Amino acid sequence: MALLDLDPHVVARARALAARAAEPVVDLARAHTTVAVERATLRLAGITGADSTHRAGDVPWVNRVVDTVREHCGLEHGVALPVFHALRRHDLPSLTELAEATAAGQVRYELPTGRDRERARRAATAAVTRGLRTVDRNRARREKLVARWGDPPRRPWIYLIVATGDIDEDVVQAGNAARAGADVIAVIRSTGQSLLDYVPEGATHHGFAGTYATQENFRIMRAALDEVSREVGRYVRLTNYASGLCMPEIAVLAGLQRLDMMLNDSMYGILFRDINPVRTFVDQRFSRQVHARAGIIINTGEDNYLTTDDAVDAAHTVTVSQLLNERFAHEAGLPDHLLGLGHAFEINPKVPESFRLELAHALLARELFPDAPLKWMPPTKHMTGDVFHGHLLDGFFNLAGVLTGQSILLVGMMTEAVVTPFLSDRDLALANVRYVLDAAGGLAEDFRPAPDGFIAKRAHQVLGEAVDLLGRIVDQGLLAAIAEGTFGLMKRPADGGRGADGVVEKAEGYLNPAAELLETGAGVAR
Repeated sequence: MALLDLDPHVVARARALAARAAEPVVDLARAHTTVAVERATLRLAGITGADSTHRAGDVPWVNRVVDTVREHCGLEHGVALPVFHALRRHDLPSLTELAEATAAGQVRYELPTGRDRERARRAATAAVTRGLRTVDRNRARREKLVARWGDPPRRPWIYLIVATGDIDEDVVQAGNAARAGADVIAVIRSTGQSLLDYVPEGATHHGFAGTYATQENFRIMRAALDEVSREVGRYVRLTNYASGLCMPEIAVLAGLQRLDMMLNDSMYGILFRDINPVRTFVDQRFSRQVHARAGIIINTGEDNYLTTDDAVDAAHTVTVSQLLNERFAHEAGLPDHLLGLGHAFEINPKVPESFRLELAHALLARELFPDAPLKWMPPTKHMTGDVFHGHLLDGFFNLAGVLTGQSILLVGMMTEAVVTPFLSDRDLALANVRYVLDAAGGLAEDFRPAPDGFIAKRAHQVLGEAVDLLGRIVDQGLLAAIAEGTFGLMKRPADGGRGADGVVEKAEGYLNPAAELLETGAGVAR
């Protein structure tokens, strides 16, 4: 039920402006590829493993092949044609063996023409189609398991983080969290993985503040959560991070291993990891197409803006980013029910009426995006180390989530800003959530802010400021707005940042069967 009486014309104008602001960026993304998109395509085609003989450490075979193709004939026509032409010309039985021959200097890549080009195109399309059918089967498998074991009995879903640095320890914590009521387990990545231009191989046992997002770690945790799902009688969802320089590849690995949610924001990597804006927008479009195919719920990262900017003064920038994330997601084929837009409870608790302001912002997001599984983030910026005050703040956060109908509630920790939370801390935090849901789970039906009251007026004010900002972004261009520090006070010029050398403008005749199949929805397994 709509409680804020938002003007439908203002809402429509906001979405129209977001579409206009996004359009030039979408055109830019369509006109370019990246090394990560090409590597993701080869992963769908079947390349796995790494070259363990390299002096600098293991180098994934996809990196070895893409880098060599780029050196020999460029990437402006895509990697698929040169790779599958070489596979046939050298009469090799698998792409992995082609990669091994590449590392040994036995392969010279070239762009095929004529009948050779058509043969390579057909072979590449067939291989990528097999990979996408694995993704399709995993989506169908998820649907069957949800039907068998059931969804969590109520919303919001309880989302809890594990971050030991050892995947085996993460499995223990994840299982205990699910038994204590967690519905979604998020496995935090090892510090700095966003900036690696390759995806590590194997299981992580010595990560720093998290484990690496690898195919093996995904497999281990998904298998463990299937076991605990069977035990607790509900399907427990798994989350990781499709962000950074390898966003497309990690999205593919998530689809191949049946992850259920992925952190995937259109601007987070630009603003908070200083990754080149063009690289990010190209990679996020492809990754969202993969997520749409896999039925994976994405989580966007607007909560991060409020850790570097003021949560009251910059509230409208969160709304603008949500509208842009929605537009980019829809353009990539991601429907509303997979669009987990983010926002956060980050207003300084010393601000008068801070809780009412939080309710206004949360309710505005809920009513602007009624069909999206909104992800509501707990207080972090103003956690002081006083665990008693922190526990109280988390309780207010949980109550705000209930009152405003949030979909996914990330469990706040009273030891935020003190230590990496212990298992006992997580248990207390889950007890906090359970108490609020048990005591006030249906309170939303009684919550009716006054039409001309503080909460409604604040929501209308933020929406109006968002529309004004979107109008300015349309006039100056989104890339220019990012360069000026519009979001989170981070100034990121379009020609700067990490990974810019991995962006390639497409030539006429560019071919990427993964992009074609994802764009058209072709090859869906039935």
